[in-house]
Amino acid sequence: MAAFQPPTQHRYGHCDSYFVESHDDGIYAIRAEARERARNIARMQQRALAEELSKMTAEEYQEDIVDHMEYMESQTLADVNSIDIQTEIQWFMRPYLLDFLVEAHAAFQLLPETLFLAVNLLDRYCSRRVVYKRHYQLVGCAALLIAAKYGDKKDRVPTVRELKSMCCSLYDDEMFTQMEWHVLQTLNWIIGHPTVDAFLQLALSEGPFDPEVEHMTLYIAEIALFHKDFVSTRPSVLARSALALARCILNRPQANTSEWAGAYDAQTVMTLSNHLYQPSQVLSRKYASVHLSSVSATVDDFLQRQAQIARRAAAPPTPPATAVIEESKPITDNNMNPQTPQKTHHGAVMQHGCLTPPITPENEQFGHGYMAKPLAVHPVYPSTPTPDHSSNMQHQVPYYPNAYVSAQHH
Repeated sequence: MAAFQPPTQHRYGHCDSYFVESHDDGIYAIRAEARERARNIARMQQRALAEELSKMTAEEYQEDIVDHMEYMESQTLADVNSIDIQTEIQWFMRPYLLDFLVEAHAAFQLLPETLFLAVNLLDRYCSRRVVYKRHYQLVGCAALLIAAKYGDKKDRVPTVRELKSMCCSLYDDEMFTQMEWHVLQTLNWIIGHPTVDAFLQLALSEGPFDPEVEHMTLYIAEIALFHKDFVSTRPSVLARSALALARCILNRPQANTSEWAGAYDAQTVMTLSNHLYQPSQVLSRKYASVHLSSVSATVDDFLQRQAQIARRAAAPPTPPATAVIEESKPITDNNMNPQTPQKTHHGAVMQHGCLTPPITPENEQFGHGYMAKPLAVHPVYPSTPTPDHSSNMQHQVPYYPNAYVSAQHH
């Protein structure tokens, strides 16, 4: 009879299952969490060290950087006189196109500098080429597309299909591509331009962070985009002047005259203040949002207070018993409510330009148009090969089917 054999003991002990819940798992988890925490702390320390080194390097080369930016802004500035002699586009059309670009810029959530760069590309192109009314919006879309590709986030760059939809399919896909190429060729592929936002960041770096001041300055600078007076104004001058006006409205202390931000232009500040009374409704709604500090409402309150002070100062002395101040009466002084100037019609023809391609196809969907003027142009630039539609110029359509296309259509 076989003797009784005890069960073989496993070297790790008895196990009823392959899935064992060990009491040591908690220790391993704690150690893993400690290692992850140490790695995060090391990353933060490295980031802080990198920012400190970048700040030291920036301070060392700050003067050279500013000098280069000021040189580049003079090389990439639009010429208002060349735009003024355009034969078809008029200054009163500019607010409609800018409203469209502001809404498209907000719809795609692009960076602030993208809008300023797009308007600069638009104005530089209009300084060198004759632009038809029917192509004005197309040039604006091409400028916005180029600016977004140049400096914005890749996932936010609008597509041609999206821009076509926002334009109510007024232009074909190929027309966006051709116009984008033609803008780049006209500008010799020089896209970089120090924007108002770039100079604003330099000015704000000299003091403590104040988001309300930054939003107010951007609001004033974007108002300036709508007006002829600032087309040829240097972005550095406009940034410092808008910042000074923003601080005045918000009752913030001004920068010292020894600082870069303190060297603002008083005349530019005065001109900016005169254009605050009737801003674009699209721009006003944009900056009425809370995440932009509701600065448009702040400006409205400031202007109302200034109007009340002006009325009290101009009111003749009357007996106290009969003195009545009409607080709710709006200002009717035209000097307090400047409008964007409209260019008078004249026969001036650009001496150094050529027709803007591509030619919009003729069809009935574009509505009833203006009577286009024949352009007696002697081009210096080589003409882009496009079909000759000179015989159908009397049927050309206005540049806008609507005042602007809402971004909500997208």
